[in-house]
Amino acid sequence: MRDFLSFDPKLLVYGFAILFFASFGQTFFISIYNLEIREFYILTDGEFGLVYALGTLSSSLILVGFAKLIDYIDLRIYSLIISVGLSLACLGMYSSFKNPFFLFFVIFALRFFGQGAMSHAGETTMARYFGDNRGKALSVATLGGMIGVMILPMIVVKLAGNLEWKHIWLAGSFSILIIFLPILFLSLQNQSIRHSNFRENSLNFVNNKTWRTRDVLYDKKFYYYLPISIAAPYISTGLTFHQIFIINQKGWTIQMLANGFIFLGIFSIIGIIIGGPIVDKYNTKKVIYFTLAPLFFGILALIFFESYFFMMLYMSLLGLSLGIGTPFIGSLWAELYGLESLGSVKALLHALGVFFSALSPVVFGYMIDFGMGVLSISFMSLFIIIFSTVLPFFYNQN
Repeated sequence: MRDFLSFDPKLLVYGFAILFFASFGQTFFISIYNLEIREFYILTDGEFGLVYALGTLSSSLILVGFAKLIDYIDLRIYSLIISVGLSLACLGMYSSFKNPFFLFFVIFALRFFGQGAMSHAGETTMARYFGDNRGKALSVATLGGMIGVMILPMIVVKLAGNLEWKHIWLAGSFSILIIFLPILFLSLQNQSIRHSNFRENSLNFVNNKTWRTRDVLYDKKFYYYLPISIAAPYISTGLTFHQIFIINQKGWTIQMLANGFIFLGIFSIIGIIIGGPIVDKYNTKKVIYFTLAPLFFGILALIFFESYFFMMLYMSLLGLSLGIGTPFIGSLWAELYGLESLGSVKALLHALGVFFSALSPVVFGYMIDFGMGVLSISFMSLFIIIFSTVLPFFYNQN
């Protein structure tokens, strides 16, 4: 572990920081203001879900081409572009335009730069430069995102009594410029040397085939492993986006929800601590079947129980699944397709993940509009988990 931490500590700081600040484009943060946004733009649950889905879907289509630029341009330039883009997106949420079309463009930018490009940059960088320690490196980066999940809702709840919700977005915009950009340039000072060393070492990799997007799309193993890679984002995005509806149905409060995010963050960290070393020690294809198990049991708790304790259990298991999943999924695609074209492969994967995660807010939203409740949403989620977990087994039997 000491050798790992001393190998490239500045790059670990970069991975941690970029995943933390990507939180402003993540569903958990946007959905905190679900009610305020709907009231401001005069939208129903389903209508806001539709705007959210369209913005997210649009971002995923462009992300396929944009995100693979990380394979070709300097990481510092790439990171600067996407971080400034996210800052401007937060500024857009602060603005006073009440047109739903404007909301679409704001959601598009938040999802494209935050949930899409910044998350992709952090995960791809960790998987690419840390070799056999990629699992632990992905865990460190994911820790940044989980710390965001854990503390940002608490900060928002604390500030809600003193600041209007739009001012929180203004503060988020400035924090990216004032805090993250200096971290970015300090942590990537020697990026040209780092990347040159990587290019030289990549000649020794066993799996160094160059994969184009079309090659991956024609490769059947991609479709066996795709569902298990995107099931958790699909389900967790839908549940998180409509978390206010869920807590109202279960009789929970917004303060309970904020406390729940603490448990989600803690158990995400536990999942990261467990997941990183596992994928560094074992073949990821052999352990990938377990990545959705905590989410499965968390949804069962959501179905059958209503006490405060089981809300904490549900949030904890959701966090555990997210924590384990990031190093598992990140390492899986590096094993399947190698490191040379990892940016392009993960750009496609990230875009599809964003695409399908965009569907759940609108699907769940219209289920809510049609009078369905937590039970129907949960059973749909359980079916997706079972299908996604079983599918890779059939590929490995071939």
